[in-house]
Amino acid sequence: MRPVLGQTATKAGLAFILITVLMDVLSLGLVIPITAKLVKELAGNNPIDAASYVGWFGTIWAFMQFFSSPLMGALSDRFGRRPVLLLSAFGLGIDYIIMALAPNLTWLFIGRILTGITAASFSTASAYIADVTPPDKRSAAYGIYGATFGLGFILGPALGGYLGDIGLRYPFWVAAGLTLANACYGFFVLPESLPKEVRKPFRWSRANPQGSLNLLRSVPGLLPMAISLFTYQLAHSVFSSVFVLYTDSRFQWTPGQVGRALAIVGILNFIVQGVLIRPLIGILGERMMVFIGLIGGIIGFTAYGIVNNGSMFMASTVLFCTMGFFSAAIQGLMSKRMDPSTQGQLSGANSSLNGIAGMIGPILFTTVFRTTIDPDGGFYLPGAPFFLAAIVLGIGLLTAFIAIPKQSKL
Repeated sequence: MRPVLGQTATKAGLAFILITVLMDVLSLGLVIPITAKLVKELAGNNPIDAASYVGWFGTIWAFMQFFSSPLMGALSDRFGRRPVLLLSAFGLGIDYIIMALAPNLTWLFIGRILTGITAASFSTASAYIADVTPPDKRSAAYGIYGATFGLGFILGPALGGYLGDIGLRYPFWVAAGLTLANACYGFFVLPESLPKEVRKPFRWSRANPQGSLNLLRSVPGLLPMAISLFTYQLAHSVFSSVFVLYTDSRFQWTPGQVGRALAIVGILNFIVQGVLIRPLIGILGERMMVFIGLIGGIIGFTAYGIVNNGSMFMASTVLFCTMGFFSAAIQGLMSKRMDPSTQGQLSGANSSLNGIAGMIGPILFTTVFRTTIDPDGGFYLPGAPFFLAAIVLGIGLLTAFIAIPKQSKL
């Protein structure tokens, strides 16, 4: 039985969730154009050393996500979504302040650890949507959720790049202000979405990554879908790992140029997930949208690796943006196999997969970047990280044929 809120409460809750996602992604987007450049500055402006630090920073962030996401999901299944969402929002704002004040790489590293913990609330936000949305409309709802991500990446990187051209610390302060303001807003308007009668007792067996991931093996047909989702998450981590360093080294982009480029990516993502996915799922079905998304991502990553100038790199985004169809469609298919009381655990498990991908991806892609970006290093192939991402996504495509049976709606 799906939990039911009153119409007014449902609208208020969904509005907050979307605003929370927008503010969190906006805040993350604000610091994307400048974090790697700040690391490079604190590392003595050595791009090779900066790549190593960026890789480890990304890995530790994902490591904390890996352990925190299932815990957040299990806590939200026991105590409700509201307290988890609010505590995470307040904590994230404080973390940005720490990073804004960081005098060296050690303090910046501590800030990334704390941000990895508090940013794990995305899984709870996803569970909230499942609480208040009928199963047959969840893919469309996740599409709106994804479009909100896109909107955050339209506004955040553009503003962050603009502020970063003025000073590398400014985006952290603005991100902190936005996140804390949203936490205060949610304290007054956010209703609880999970009634007490359908909550599950808290158990460490479900709150740790192993227990959370065991869920993916316990439900028939869920594990191959999860593997396909994992390859998507791993391939996508190439952006957070090397995008800023790659465009800085190869195209000499400033923070402002990086911000504008990411804003264009956000606009295209918003069009795909906010405008196109709802009618296309109705026409083609979730299974076909999964395949379209994966094939589009493979083509897009390959194009990113081939082009040799900034303009062509951005033109390739038109091909790549179709990968946005995949995430909403696969999440919708997976959520249909779960009952309301385990949606939080499923979201935690998916976030744990993202955490594993995030632990592997930064080290993997920055290592490939470091070994192929030096013209005098004997093997110069600057597009290698994107070629590797395309290969990983190809494995996901093969798995999807196994994961989603033909009787799924076409």
